[in-house]
Amino acid sequence: MRLTKSLFVSLLLMYSLANAQSYVYVTDTVDIPMRSASKIQSNPSNLLRMLPSGTKLQLLSTDSGWTQVKFEQTTGWMISRYLTSVLPAKAQLRKLRQTYNANKLLISQQTSKSKALEEEVELLKESNTKLAIETSKSQAEKEYVEGIYKDALALKDTNQSLESQILRLKAEIQLLQNNNTSDQDSSARNWFIVGALVLFFGFIIGFVFPKRTNQRRY
Repeated sequence: MRLTKSLFVSLLLMYSLANAQSYVYVTDTVDIPMRSASKIQSNPSNLLRMLPSGTKLQLLSTDSGWTQVKFEQTTGWMISRYLTSVLPAKAQLRKLRQTYNANKLLISQQTSKSKALEEEVELLKESNTKLAIETSKSQAEKEYVEGIYKDALALKDTNQSLESQILRLKAEIQLLQNNNTSDQDSSARNWFIVGALVLFFGFIIGFVFPKRTNQRRY
């Protein structure tokens, strides 16, 4: 069973080597050792470092159940059956949790931004409402002032018309006064002439009639 699994992993790794810059991942749930040679030595130890599950490694070559890999600046050998070309479920779960936490944090930040934007929108609505009220008041005041101005113009026109009528009436009154004065002068002159004539005829009558009366007596 192990031989079949190792053969399968070896074939999989050989297939992966056909692609440049191929990568494999550390599998299993425990840290897997990376060694300086494709064999296990305890004395002296060829252990380079321990790599946790899900560690991404650059695939270099394979040799009899061992795989040469590179991690960061370290190159070494690991047992092939502890490597896989697919990210292990545990590592996938850890990555998904990291993504979930990152998305949760992003959602929280976006929610805070959304609340801040909603508050700004409410403030803008209140400001817009106040502005609309002020604009309405200004429009009403403008219409009121325009009405007063129109009334003032109408009163000005009426005043000018009345002034023209007053001037015309003054001219007519002056003409009537002049005519009245002329009539009074003419009437006085006529009465003077009539009085003179009456006096003249009275003198003649008073002077002539007595003489005729005396002549008749004699």
